[in-house]
Amino acid sequence: MNASGLFTAPSSSGTVTVTATSAQDTTKSGQATVTVQAQTVQSKHVVMVMEENDGYANVVGNTAVWPNLNNLIREGALPTHYYADAHPSIGNYFMLTTGQLLTSDDNSTTVWNVDNIARRMLASGVSFRVYAEGIPQGYVGGNTGLYLIRHNPFAMLSDVAGHPQVANQVIWPFSQFAIDLANSSLPEFSFIVPDVNDNVHNGTPEQADTWLQTNVVTPLSADPAFQAGGDGILFVAFDEAADSDTTNGGGHVSPVLWGPAVLAGYTQQSTTIYQHESMLRTVMEALGLPNPPAGAATAPAMSEFFVQK
Repeated sequence: MNASGLFTAPSSSGTVTVTATSAQDTTKSGQATVTVQAQTVQSKHVVMVMEENDGYANVVGNTAVWPNLNNLIREGALPTHYYADAHPSIGNYFMLTTGQLLTSDDNSTTVWNVDNIARRMLASGVSFRVYAEGIPQGYVGGNTGLYLIRHNPFAMLSDVAGHPQVANQVIWPFSQFAIDLANSSLPEFSFIVPDVNDNVHNGTPEQADTWLQTNVVTPLSADPAFQAGGDGILFVAFDEAADSDTTNGGGHVSPVLWGPAVLAGYTQQSTTIYQHESMLRTVMEALGLPNPPAGAATAPAMSEFFVQK
């Protein structure tokens, strides 16, 4: 606090003690502890890619099978105390979009009418698209080929699944991602769903690592939003660890944040425990969407991983 009584907030999260002394009677003073939460950088270019069922210890530092993802970790940020919420998969996908687990039935195709990020984006005019391998535009049906509906929670939210016109606007085959990126027409939020051979569910980590680098990271690297001065944010998320790891519900996983808005090399500093509801809150804050739903409302935001401007 300076002499005029103005307090300059620190550039990172934490607590500070503020002491105020009366100008008229210097024997009178008081103190207050203020908690300062750094802000998530707002972005018009947020991309999330979902991986499956691989725990932290199998990924971080394992350059033999995840060489590209580990390079992304070195260039970006890694929340070292991040845990999935549940087993099996489906609840984690709903936590990432609704702030609730909703169901533990991986075979469920129930369409849910609950508050969610799609509803907020539609109401606020924030553009978004789901790019999923193995399905045509607007598809909200069940499993087909190498596509599993439980990996695409937007197809089970009433705001999308209950409105064919909306579904046609926001659900696209993955091939459209390259087209939109080449035309500089990516939406503000892109949710990428690889098929089961490319997300580690059925295929190998090596296959998933190569697919991610070839189809997402390398093309994004050429986009101005993901170059110096841009606002691009890439989230690579794992839905859950192996079933044997039930720590904090769904086990220890290793999401990666990358892009010019992310603190480069921020891998060991964080001690905060985060879960998928924190990622939902963080994505919504990045998109400028207030009041995240359900569990995301009280979850800690992952703002420490972003460059503060």
